[in-house]
Amino acid sequence: MTAKRPPKKATTASNHSAVDDPNPTSAPIERRVITDPRTMRALAHPVRIALLEALGQEGELTASRAAELLDESPGNMSWHLQTLAKYGYVEEAGGGKGRSRPWRRASVSNRFQTATEDPEIEAASEALISTFTDRAYSQHREWWARRSSYPYAWREAAFTSDSLAYLTAEELAEVGEEIVEIFSRYRDRVLDKQLRPAEARPVKLVAFGHPIPPTPTRD
Repeated sequence: MTAKRPPKKATTASNHSAVDDPNPTSAPIERRVITDPRTMRALAHPVRIALLEALGQEGELTASRAAELLDESPGNMSWHLQTLAKYGYVEEAGGGKGRSRPWRRASVSNRFQTATEDPEIEAASEALISTFTDRAYSQHREWWARRSSYPYAWREAAFTSDSLAYLTAEELAEVGEEIVEIFSRYRDRVLDKQLRPAEARPVKLVAFGHPIPPTPTRD
């Protein structure tokens, strides 16, 4: 099923889970590969994912400002920021004290190694991906509910695509890498606001790809 623009292909992710945390730099972007289940679980929280997203849009946030944006208490935001900092997702931007300290995203690009036979990592990655997916679908439903408030150009540009393909595991991984590469073209605009075109808006890009059960004939 394709909601619009048949030529567009379905977005797909590799057998890893990639979440980009761009920094404003012209240096080559390196991925932080995360295999530690504790680090995965630290992000498996809807408020923390929303907080990272807000930091990506704003550049820097204090706990007090984050509380205003996310409708949470400053104390709760401070705790979440410190937890994210403990596991390398955010860092202090310098200046301020207490809840007036500004924070920024520290990770350049996170890739979570979820394909493993370790039961602890499996459990942590399942919780993490479930949290990411729930938020992504929630935002997609919100877009459809509010799309009439957007100009026609944005309603025309938005897309949803779903397709069936027959791939090998290696080909599926290649498709995922190609899609991540497309996403990365605009990575440097997240924290470097000077690179954002005047007409640019924050856009959610989500991709996943996975095998589905075959028919009884194995087709």
